Amino acid sequence: MSRKKMHRLVLSGLFAALCTVMTLVIQVPSPMQGYVNLGDCGVLLSAWILGPISGAGAAGVGSMLADLLSGYPHYALGTLAIKGAMAWTAGQLFRRLCSKDAPRLLPAQLVSGLVGEAIMTAGYFGYAWLWLGKGLAAAASVPGNVMQGFFGVAAAMAVYAMLHKSHALFPFPEQ
Repeated sequence: MSRKKMHRLVLSGLFAALCTVMTLVIQVPSPMQGYVNLGDCGVLLSAWILGPISGAGAAGVGSMLADLLSGYPHYALGTLAIKGAMAWTAGQLFRRLCSKDAPRLLPAQLVSGLVGEAIMTAGYFGYAWLWLGKGLAAAASVPGNVMQGFFGVAAAMAVYAMLHKSHALFPFPEQ
């Protein structure tokens, strides 16, 4: 395995662990047997730093592990798919909207983050409605997921800005 591939594999594992830990650190229960957490910050950072493919893998696996470790196994498969799709979409949009010009960095983060969070909100609504059989009662989870989404985008943008200033990451991953 080449050094570059090994580096990407290690970063993917670290971001999966980051998503798990950030999801488990603060959990505020919601009415739909779920919880609001900091995990979306890790999901978006995975997408923006690792790119769409590695970011989706790390975000999906890390978030799924958090569900399994915190007693929500019935959400695990949905979380794998939803957070993976969220990260993949956010990573793709970030790449397409962001250029090497710093002024376009914030709009790219904002648009990709909000679209990713919309996927998360719609995904959990659909999962609870169709897969968990909650019907329209699944709509009770939407306000909490929207709040989590806005917080996730803001937190991810703040953390990314600190990492970017410190030159601790490469803002345009190759994949």
